Amino acid sequence: MSTRGPLLELTSLGLYCRDADVYLDPWRPVARALITHAHADHARPGSDCYLTHTRSVPLLHSRLATLPKQVEGIGYGEARSINGVSFSFHPAGHVPGSAQILVERRGERWVFSGDYKVEDDGVSEPFEPVRCHVFISECTFGLPVFRWRSQSLIFNEIHRWWRHNRARGVSSILCAYSLGKAQRVLKHLDTTVGPVFAHTAVWKISSVLGMVPSGVECAGPDTRSDGALVIAPPALIGSPWLRRFGPHEIGVVSGWMAIRGIRRRRGVTKGFVLSDHADFVGLDQAIRATHAERVLLTHGYTAQFARWLSSTGIEADELRTSYGSEDEESE
Repeated sequence: MSTRGPLLELTSLGLYCRDADVYLDPWRPVARALITHAHADHARPGSDCYLTHTRSVPLLHSRLATLPKQVEGIGYGEARSINGVSFSFHPAGHVPGSAQILVERRGERWVFSGDYKVEDDGVSEPFEPVRCHVFISECTFGLPVFRWRSQSLIFNEIHRWWRHNRARGVSSILCAYSLGKAQRVLKHLDTTVGPVFAHTAVWKISSVLGMVPSGVECAGPDTRSDGALVIAPPALIGSPWLRRFGPHEIGVVSGWMAIRGIRRRRGVTKGFVLSDHADFVGLDQAIRATHAERVLLTHGYTAQFARWLSSTGIEADELRTSYGSEDEESE
């Protein structure tokens, strides 16, 4: 590895590559930002120009109100050299368009993962491990208690819940983040069960991505339908907006639903454990697949997961960033 300064360093603005004078997912405005994906804790407004995966370009225009010339797209595996440093984007499997960023200088390789999951969800480009010397990893669900079942089992549960509610004339409000989780739900729903509506936030993002299935309608101001399935952002739990659907039950799709206390505090009827982040086993597998000599953990159960990795012979440390958890991906 190089004896020069680190390829990436932590500053008050975010992760910085000094040689190239660029930031990766900065949390304050900068001149040039490289963006892993379009969730609000990783893609923030105000920077002069952005480089992101091609699929995320329209999402940044929509979510950050950027001008066309401010955002440049790059394909997976395509390398971009900036002042002698090579940058390339590789699938992260987190949400549509999400990427890990490989930073390479004279044979030294660092990978910044952003957020990722290892299960192929059918809507995001599947995660691909990238060999590196240093891997900067999230660990949102970095405790052994978080172990996901296959999504096919979870969607069977969702359909049973929906059919049961529909038979009673009760609407099913399924809360899922508007980018990523909502498209995953829409992709795998059996729309023959009954009418499906999407909140305007979900409809907007899904339309930008070209991922609105036939049989799904946008829930407008005058929409009324008992027994429907409605996909809405979690922020709408308890809001007057839900009253238009008559008697209803609320289900939440989230990795945090693995913890019963969180379900009770949120006042939801049903929790479906489905996450766009890797579980404990997935994190461990992904990190080992990189063959990294050192792992830096950015958010989640960083201290606990660092101890686990260290106990297995992998050098691991915490890296204090301003990225949020799954529960904080703003709508």
